[in-house]
Amino acid sequence: MKASEVSRFVRDNFRQLLVDKDYWMDVLGSDSRSSVRDLCSFITREEEKISAELARVRALYDFDARFGNLVAGVDEVGRGPLAGPIVGAAVVLKTDSPDTSLILEINDSKKLSRKKREELFEKIKDQAEAFAIYEMSNLDIDRIGISYCNHEVFRGSLRQIGIKVDMVLSDGYPIKDFRGRNTAVIKGDTKSAAIACASIIAKVHRDRIMENMNLYYPEYGFDSNVGYGSSVHIDALKRLGPCPIHRMSFLSGILEKSEE
Repeated sequence: MKASEVSRFVRDNFRQLLVDKDYWMDVLGSDSRSSVRDLCSFITREEEKISAELARVRALYDFDARFGNLVAGVDEVGRGPLAGPIVGAAVVLKTDSPDTSLILEINDSKKLSRKKREELFEKIKDQAEAFAIYEMSNLDIDRIGISYCNHEVFRGSLRQIGIKVDMVLSDGYPIKDFRGRNTAVIKGDTKSAAIACASIIAKVHRDRIMENMNLYYPEYGFDSNVGYGSSVHIDALKRLGPCPIHRMSFLSGILEKSEE
């Protein structure tokens, strides 16, 4: 096998090779070609990365374990945009999960690439004990206010979970008018595994909604700005006015300026 083929094989399959690491380190390390021998260093570095990531995520699960075995995390996405819904998500994890069942790479959704969020969205759906998503539209926001909707997407997602939990962890602030056990965690999506998962679920779900809305209202650039006030979005508002998914209660200053 050519050295390039060996390299490609090792890089594509290094996780499986770690199961029998000593064997593969011996095979590669005794090869006459230096480029193949160098793959031993690659395997070692990747193993160290995996160990570090496992320790980081284990710490997130261990944080949640302080509050019980079944912990729900809730987070919202879409409080500040000029258009589209606000979306809340609740995710329940077993905090005593073995290392082999941890959902690696979870983090604050804003710190992850779009591709990574999409990958983790599917993993979380498959591996969480339960999850739920709850939306409130731009019409809801205009009618009863963003503050109420913010807390209602938390409450709504928890109503849909259908599983009794030991504690609900919310990102940043306690949930108003929630009768269950609730602890607020500052910067929770970087400390709690359940909140990090909820952050990812809510973000991906809302982004998909806004990308779909871009098919109907392409002038506003919703596929890239997801409803936030980018220059493309603001320019379109001034030229065309609002579309049916805009939050009119958020636009008074912008629309007034466009009329001057």
